[in-house]
Parts: sequence; C-alpha cells; structure tokens
Amino acid sequence: MISHIVIFPVILPLLTGIVLLLLPGQQWSLKRITSFTSLCFQIAIAVFLLITVSNGDILAYALGNWSPPFGIVLVADRLAAWMLIVTVLVATCALLYAIRGTDKNGAHFHTLFQLQLFGLNGAFLTGDLFNLFVFFEILLLASYSLLLHGGGRLKTKAGLHFVIINLVGSTLFLFAVGILYGLLGTLNMADLALKIVSTPEENVALIHVAGLLLFAVFALKAALLPLYLWLPAAYAHTTATVAALFAIMTKVGAYSILRVYTLIFGAQAGHLANLIENWLLPLALLTLIVGVLGALASTRLRQQVAYLVIASIGTLLTAFGMHTQAGIAAGLFYLPHSTFAAAALFLLTDCIANRRNVMDDQFEPGPIIQQQRLIGILFFILAILIAGLPPLSGFIGKFLILQAALTHSALPWIMGVILITSLFTLIALARGGSMLFYRAQAPHICNIDPNADVQRNSLSVAMELTSVICLLMLCIGLMVWAGVITEYTTATANQLLQPEFYIQSVLNMEVIQQ
Repeated sequence: MISHIVIFPVILPLLTGIVLLLLPGQQWSLKRITSFTSLCFQIAIAVFLLITVSNGDILAYALGNWSPPFGIVLVADRLAAWMLIVTVLVATCALLYAIRGTDKNGAHFHTLFQLQLFGLNGAFLTGDLFNLFVFFEILLLASYSLLLHGGGRLKTKAGLHFVIINLVGSTLFLFAVGILYGLLGTLNMADLALKIVSTPEENVALIHVAGLLLFAVFALKAALLPLYLWLPAAYAHTTATVAALFAIMTKVGAYSILRVYTLIFGAQAGHLANLIENWLLPLALLTLIVGVLGALASTRLRQQVAYLVIASIGTLLTAFGMHTQAGIAAGLFYLPHSTFAAAALFLLTDCIANRRNVMDDQFEPGPIIQQQRLIGILFFILAILIAGLPPLSGFIGKFLILQAALTHSALPWIMGVILITSLFTLIALARGGSMLFYRAQAPHICNIDPNADVQRNSLSVAMELTSVICLLMLCIGLMVWAGVITEYTTATANQLLQPEFYIQSVLNMEVIQQ
C-alpha cells in the first residue's frame, strides 16, 4: 500500500544514524557519503509524499497494525509533507557546508545530524500527542549535542541554558498530556478532537488549563515572547552548519501550534473552541517587535541573524494568529522563505567571519576580505530577502500576510507593526553591511597580517559558497513559482480548517480525498 511510504521519512534517518554510529571513527569520506546519500533519498521521499497528498489525500499509517486510537499512528497530509520538504532541503544545504571540514570537529556529528532529522520528521508526521512529546525529546537530545559541536566555553554556557529551559518545557508538556489522558482517555489527536466536543462541563476548566500548558510548550519551542531568551545565545554561539539546521527548529513550535489548535481546539471544539485566539496574535506582534529591536542593537552579525530568526517567527505566527484561511496560507508561504533565508545568512556569516580573522563577525570596520564583491552581492540579496523588499519571496510572503489582514479587526496593528519592523530590519542589515563591506580597510591599516588566511582559502570559493547559493536559489524558486505554491498553501489552509477529513482518515484508516 502507498501509505507505507509515510514511515520512510522517520525510519530512514534513524537507520542512517545507527549505520553511521557503527562506522570506524576516522572514515570521514564514508560517513559523508552515507549521510549525504541518505538525504538524497529523503528528498525523493518528501517530494513523492508532497505529490501524493497534493490532491487532498491524507495517508495514515498504523505502526504494528494497531488500529487508532489504541496504537501509534503516523499521518501525512499537505501540511506534514510541506514541513518535510522544507526540512530536508535545509538539512541538505547545511550538510553540504559541513562536509568541507567542520563536521570533523565532533566524532558523532553525522549520527547526531541524522537523529535530529529523525526527531524533526517524526514531529511533523506523528498523529499522537505523546509521541509528539517523544520526538521533542529526541530533538532536544540531538540539538543539545549538536549545539556543543566543536566545544568551547560560550557554546557550553548557551547549551546549558538551552537544555534547562527546554527540560522545563518538557515537564509542562507531560503535565498537559497527563491531564488530557486522565480526562479523555486518549492522546491520539484525531480522537481528542472528537472527545473534546462532548466533554462534560465539569472537565472543561482542566482541559482549558491543559490546552494553555501545551501552548506554553509550543511557544517555548517557537521562541515566542516572552519565552525566546534561550535562542539568541544558542544560535549565535554554535557552528554555522548547526545554526543553519536550527533555522527549522522554531518552525516545529509553529507547526505544533497550527496543528493542535486547528485540529483539537479549533472552531468545532465547543466550549474550548479557538482556545488561543486572544493570545497568539498579540504575542506574535510583540515577538516581531522584540526580534527587530534585538537585531538593531546587535554588535555581531551572528547575534543579529539570531534575532532576525525571532522576528521571522513573530511574522509567521502573526499570519497564523489571524485564524483565517488567507492568513494560514500566507504564513505557510512565508515559512520556507524565512527558513531558507535565515539558514543562508548563517552560512554566509561564517564565510565573512572566517575572512575577517580576529575581527570575526563584529560590527566594526575591518579588513577588505577576499572575494568581497561576490560575498557582498550575496549579503545584499539576502538582506533584500529578509527585509521583504520586492520582487523576491520575502516581499511576496509579507504582501500575502498584509493582504490577509485587510479583513481582520486588528488590521492597523498588523500592518503598522509589519511595515515598520520591515523598515527597521532593512536599517539593521544596512548598518551591518556598511560595517562589513563599505567601511572595510586594507589589512595593514587594521594591523592584520594579509597572509593570515591563505591556507584556509586554498579551498575552492565555489565549494564554500555552494550551500549559500543553493538556499538563495530556493528562495528565488519560491518567487518564480509563487502562483503554484500559493495554490498549494491555500489548499493546505482549507484542509486544516476542515479537520473532519483528518479525523476520518485516521480513525477509519482510509485515504480520504477532498
């Protein structure tokens, strides 16, 4: 049956990670080939799933042939397939950058990289809240280890904060699922959606608390205000490869919010309908403001990019927070754009920092770097992408969000915040670009040995910038095929707002077509 393909995105990175763990420690070429080959297969599977579900089919796969809601079920719909393809494309570009040599900084980098994909793919495909918790824990384990890749005091400090805060989130998650299971007797999301509608009135308050606890956990994963403080240090102090992969991490929280609060606590949930409607949009707008202010105040480029990730999640959740078909569709278009652009800028930042020697990524006038024109052009294009200037995908994404807001009661706030923060984002990136490129000086003026990085630059520049250019081309692809993609995201939004199709496909274990 075609539904068996649903388990492949989960089982393939897990098996790859196990194989990589068994390989001899110094067999780097073999590890790289194995890891990259696995990603190529994962791309093929994700594309196949995307095509399969693009007509509205929902594929449900029961592990061990245990029928839901009693067994574990994986579900692939338009949203899950969309998240899978974005994840594997970012991961492939990040791995291409790592195999230049930074993967050797840790013996088990490739194993942890595949386990991270195992957790990400599982989180997007699971149809069960408890298994969502399990995949979150796998993500935490792998991401903490990757965060420390290469070692260092700052990485250890940031990693400690990261793991402690996320362990608190995991505890809250357990409390929430415990309450739901105790009151409703199930954690299957489709079954929860049915049982919450008919829950006795005396249980409504407790389920309300559980729903808000889940929101707090997902907000923490998404770095939503005020639970974003772990992100800037964690993303700024890890390696470029890991930071690029982590560009998708906040989207796991955004995905969980969208999935749970349209399926379980959506408009059909009776007394618990639209549970977070009054919370999500204001918090998202505040997160956008804080992220941009952090970018303006940053003293290093890596720190600035980390705050821009926070700003992007604020923009994304602003779209989702409208709770409309147009808003969700616009957010789903903006999601891959913000992921690709942030990942590309993290990698480009590393290229810039390596060429500036002791100046690293500080916003201070430094030496004229090698290949300055090419790198400067790439930085300029990425700045346009992230700020949302026409005609690139950032502009299209923000335009769709503003268009969706035209009929919303909070239109003045949404439009005002997005337009003003876009201007400030442009100012922040222009300031950084000016310091790094326009005000650069000859190496001897900066008291820097001009031959200090000759050995490092013996590697091909084309090889070094391949990942950045690939991510940039993905953003351009979003612009070129914007019509086709918006049709898909609109259909995805419609499917999310009609959860009965998801419920039927899971509980009846049939392929349901809209």
